[in-house]
Amino acid sequence: MTADDLAFADVVELQRLLTAKAVSSVELTELYLKRLETYGPVYSAVVTILHDRARREARRADRERVRGRVRGPLHGIPYGVKDLLATPDAPTTWGAQPYRAQHFDFDATAVRKLSDAGAVLLAKLAMVELAGGFGYGDADASFTGPGRTPWNAKFWSGGSSSGSGIAVAAGLVGFAIGSETSGSILFPSTACGITGLRPTYGRVSRHGAMALCWTLDKLGPMARSARDLEIVLAAIAGADPRDPTAVDVPLTAPRRRPRIAVLKNATKGAMPAVAANFRASLKALATFADIAGEVALPKGPWGPVVGTIVDAEGAAAFRDLIESGKSRGLRNADDKLGGYVAYATPAVDYIDALRQRAKLNAALEAAFAGYDAIVSPTLHTVTYPVGIPFDKAYPKFGGGPSLIAPGNLAGLPAIALPNGFGPNGLPTSVALLGRAWGEATLTAIGARYQRATDFHTKRPPLTTGRP
Repeated sequence: MTADDLAFADVVELQRLLTAKAVSSVELTELYLKRLETYGPVYSAVVTILHDRARREARRADRERVRGRVRGPLHGIPYGVKDLLATPDAPTTWGAQPYRAQHFDFDATAVRKLSDAGAVLLAKLAMVELAGGFGYGDADASFTGPGRTPWNAKFWSGGSSSGSGIAVAAGLVGFAIGSETSGSILFPSTACGITGLRPTYGRVSRHGAMALCWTLDKLGPMARSARDLEIVLAAIAGADPRDPTAVDVPLTAPRRRPRIAVLKNATKGAMPAVAANFRASLKALATFADIAGEVALPKGPWGPVVGTIVDAEGAAAFRDLIESGKSRGLRNADDKLGGYVAYATPAVDYIDALRQRAKLNAALEAAFAGYDAIVSPTLHTVTYPVGIPFDKAYPKFGGGPSLIAPGNLAGLPAIALPNGFGPNGLPTSVALLGRAWGEATLTAIGARYQRATDFHTKRPPLTTGRP
């Protein structure tokens, strides 16, 4: 097995190699550290590489393995986290210039749980400043610079979990942790051609994570395969006294043939390649699942309701930043002003959005009852070029129904699975929206799909030169 083969192996394969003593955790860690140093700056993937911590944890994992103590399937596996998760080893910058020197003296709960599982933390990964809460309109929205997809460095990696998507796609980590408020795991997973899971709201503790929107924020795994997602989620899920929204719910899937509905008009406004890849995905899914016709997304102001909630809660989360004027130190032109716009959200609009949310969520639950998942293209286009405003990138496409805002508003889980390529060699993906606490069903569907396809095994054409 070559170094590249090792770097791009999924967690299950890496653990098999560690168990067989074909590689040690220290050797694997050194390989990834070198790749982070080589490729991280090219694609704007990294904030801080944690050399000392990574080597310390890798040595611990190897010592424990020699003594016969293996903590589980993540023992000795190196990973990275989006830089909104607290660690004491480096600044936790939230992707934003005003917080570049911010330090915490503890590990976020998700980081602590991964450490307890024997995983090896390599790096704090880049992200869009403040997780995009102030309304950025182009890719240049982090002090680390625009995240670039390893498939074509002239195009955006997606956000706000930009570094997490890049690092997994480029073989810089074994897996990564991202976060999603409204698309921040699913978008970079698509743009970078990896597999990503947004868990049910409350599945994973957010203690030690930057708060953007308390009633929408979720942490989740980003990896090279669906089987990896299930392993990582099992390690980070569960109740936490420091986060009263986090609860214990079993990760189980029903032992029957999945029943999947197709979102009505799913490919309306989509690029031809996105539509074609979606049709091919349906054929692959139909080999092991019942494709049970179409279901329409209930009509309603999904996007505006999400936007109002994010504005109001985000302005409260960053009130000091806005009132002090320090938000003008943000990088993106829209973000410099967006906090003030959010700050002006009337309380009546926020209360009305919460009332609308309850009605919309009930309608969504009724429409999707009886299905294990609803399938649609994750995005209607490939990712955007760097240097062009998002709304100018693909004026002929978009406008079709999307499950990203409805799924996040309802706190439902979703998985993004690579399903092909479109213009400029850029990846596309298919998404499945599941029922509350149905992550195991989604990962099981994803694993079956990935046994029938090989898109998740494709490797990007990496470069060491700046685009």
